[in-house]
Amino acid sequence: MEALLKTTAQRMRIIAACVLCACVVHSARGENTSGVVVRAALQDEVISPAAARFIQRALREAHDQGAACFILELDTPGGLMISTHQIVQHITGSRIPVVVYVTPSGGRATSAGVFITLASHVAAMTPGTRIGAAHPVQVGGQGLPLPSEPPDDEEQENQDEPDVDITEQKIVHDAVAWARALAQMRNRNAEWAVSTVEENVSSTADEALEIGAIEIVAENLDRLLADLDGTEVRIDDQVIQLATEDAQVRSIEMWWGEEILAVLSNPNIALLLLMVGFYGILFELYSPGWGVGGTLGVLGLIAGFYGLAVLPINYAGLLLIFMGLGLFVAEAFITSFGVLTISGIVCLILGGVMLVDTPEELMQVSLGVLIPVAAATAVITVFLVTNVVKGMRSQVQTGSEALVGKSAVAVRDFAKDNGLYKGTVRLRGELWTANSDRAVAAGSTVTITSQSGLTLKVSPQQQTDTETS
Repeated sequence: MEALLKTTAQRMRIIAACVLCACVVHSARGENTSGVVVRAALQDEVISPAAARFIQRALREAHDQGAACFILELDTPGGLMISTHQIVQHITGSRIPVVVYVTPSGGRATSAGVFITLASHVAAMTPGTRIGAAHPVQVGGQGLPLPSEPPDDEEQENQDEPDVDITEQKIVHDAVAWARALAQMRNRNAEWAVSTVEENVSSTADEALEIGAIEIVAENLDRLLADLDGTEVRIDDQVIQLATEDAQVRSIEMWWGEEILAVLSNPNIALLLLMVGFYGILFELYSPGWGVGGTLGVLGLIAGFYGLAVLPINYAGLLLIFMGLGLFVAEAFITSFGVLTISGIVCLILGGVMLVDTPEELMQVSLGVLIPVAAATAVITVFLVTNVVKGMRSQVQTGSEALVGKSAVAVRDFAKDNGLYKGTVRLRGELWTANSDRAVAAGSTVTITSQSGLTLKVSPQQQTDTETS
């Protein structure tokens, strides 16, 4: 009996040791996450403040749901660098694995999309997609100077001042370093990442997989989940093994507030809303009272300024826009033979070009929108303000002020009463009681100088010598 107890105790110690070893190995290897996969999509979306807020919220909800991983389906032509920084920081700071999946076929992750893909724990693409072309773009679509292409000695000697702007060089060098750092952090091809910035290199899904820029090429989401199953990713000092093959997929969509912000943060829409607000206020000045024009004008201004508030605004550009609008208004008061109007159009176009402080052409105000808006604003403003000014300067047609200066005819001789001459005059077929400081004969013409109630104050008109004789 005693020997049996000893044997049982030894077996229990062995089992406990095995369980302890298994726990240690599991801890060293990391946790196996399964159950839920959360996905969100940026389909043909410009990387904007609205997109950054959406990704932040989606990642937070995925973490709260205890998701095995977060899949971002990406199809973007690029966008604001500041919004890209925010999204990258959300991904690198995530406590759950983030998979960036460039999809659907024909989609792309260019410019800002490259940095977002490089920041992910796992990068995947659909066949038929491409990634790259991350060189910063300045206004007008021209690329910023490449740091790897300095001028030769002969050209440098012929130049009194350097052609390359220092600020532009900083932007490019910063983008190069950022791409290299993200690629090295995720053990991807850093040279390829740098070449997408310096040389605008772009690669297909298969090419990116072959050179180590991404980890997976999957035809659809189900295939991606199957390929992700068993993949190990490191978050800080913890290794996480994904279990996604039979996971439940939950989608997170933009709510209507985020969709509205995405529309308003388009600089073309924001500028148009400002112009609509300006038109509305002008129409309100043109018509008496407060009506639909003023209400729509105020709403347009509020929506326009809200859209601009989330964009990196160049206040010099905004000031030029307001200056242009002011010049349009001044044209109605000052005879400049069109000089103020032309100056206003120039200020409005320059202000629109400078409005958004970013080298990305996608987030600039389009000249195709800006030039017609400037011309239409000039015509509408000058027309409305001119008519408003004419209305303010024209003679009053109603009320007591409308009678002042009009001519009337005395019906009979005015009789003197308490120092005034009082009588009756005929005006527009109506008989009015009138008084005068001087005598008025029947049939003579008088001029109305004022009105008090139903009594007119009149003054006899001076007759010519011919009429007197």
